[in-house]
Amino acid sequence: MFDKILIANRGEIAVRVIRACKEMGVKTVAIYSTADAEALHVALADEAYCIGGPRPADSYLNEDAIITVALQSGAKAIHPGYGFFSENSHFARECQECGLVFIGPDPDVIDRMGDKDNARRTAREAGVPIVPGCDLLASAEEAEREAARIGCPVLIKARSGGGGRGIRKVEDPASAGKAFTEAHAEAEAAFGDGECYMEKFVSPAHHVEVQVLADAHGNVVSLGERECSVQRRNQKLIEESPAPCLDAHPGVRERMHKAARDLTRAVGYVGVGTIEFLFADDGEFYFMEMNTRLQVEHPVTEFVSGVDLVKWQLRVAAGAELPFSQENLNAHGHAIECRINAETPEFLPSCGEVTMLHVPGGPQVRFDSALYVGAVVPPYYDSLLGKLIVCSSTREEAIRKMRSALGELVIEGVAENSELHLDILANPEFVSGNYHTNLMEHLYE
Repeated sequence: MFDKILIANRGEIAVRVIRACKEMGVKTVAIYSTADAEALHVALADEAYCIGGPRPADSYLNEDAIITVALQSGAKAIHPGYGFFSENSHFARECQECGLVFIGPDPDVIDRMGDKDNARRTAREAGVPIVPGCDLLASAEEAEREAARIGCPVLIKARSGGGGRGIRKVEDPASAGKAFTEAHAEAEAAFGDGECYMEKFVSPAHHVEVQVLADAHGNVVSLGERECSVQRRNQKLIEESPAPCLDAHPGVRERMHKAARDLTRAVGYVGVGTIEFLFADDGEFYFMEMNTRLQVEHPVTEFVSGVDLVKWQLRVAAGAELPFSQENLNAHGHAIECRINAETPEFLPSCGEVTMLHVPGGPQVRFDSALYVGAVVPPYYDSLLGKLIVCSSTREEAIRKMRSALGELVIEGVAENSELHLDILANPEFVSGNYHTNLMEHLYE
């Protein structure tokens, strides 16, 4: 095991990794921007170094500064968290060249699965079903032809996309050219890669993802699935495990998990990863993409599986072999996570100083956050304030527990969205368990 690691991130995920390291006896090195000088992850780490100004490009995306701090502090590995460098193959290679372990998959695997067009082909070769579509589009004219061939509605998607950017829905072939041009430009600006492909828009559909964990000794396990269909503008709001939509389709859960494991083996993956699927009401599922990193919603899987994913990230990165097989892994209970974001009821961003904070407690209630009274929420970063996660023996009880926990949560000084979550949890469609990715669209927009 590593004796010291650097966490190349901030906020609640940096705190989460630091706490796991403390339990494992691993020393931690934090980095921070000038805007985060008083941040919780800075206070909790064994060492902390300012690496630049408040803009991500000057600090948390400053590759040279991060690697320099890691080497000078004596860290043996770098944990990227999620976002920033977590799926950046160039950064992972730089770590390797400098003698540092990147706590994540091999850079070649990141490239292979981060290119969504290539990932589709890889999944198809591994026997995993994919959404009907086409390969990379060369022009607006080709986009119009392919939309007519596939049949609208279709989605134009950036191969390097993420966070809902570089995606356009097309209702008729005549508008596909304009949508392609917009998606290409947005992806080029956001990711430096404007290449796009097209796939059939499956609707109504569920967004279901399978958590995988693999070591360097050929062992691969799946640790349950998550229903992530409560989304606003392609950004997840609520996640739960297990996915209730699979209960009415005998055998589908097992087939979906096997497909996820098969694809993980096919690419030689090592570490924690997520295979995302679209699941249709007719019982068919289709590969969407692979996230080659820890997910924001990993705590719901930790609750139902009993496996600490962050600790196992560190262990497999250090060469450890998994001591359990698929046969002796069983899910227990039902977990729900609500993402508490800094935003107004009108979905506008909010920032400021936290003047009051009350965190709910009780058995199997967890709040992953970096907040404290006096903490400043700056305008430069992601709006996530924290993640409220609960677990109970049944889904019905988990919903009640989450509503109770949300009622106890108090954050003053910054606007947040707990009332929105309470509205969703009370909605009959959500309560039924048979909700789709369009839930937020027809309820709130």
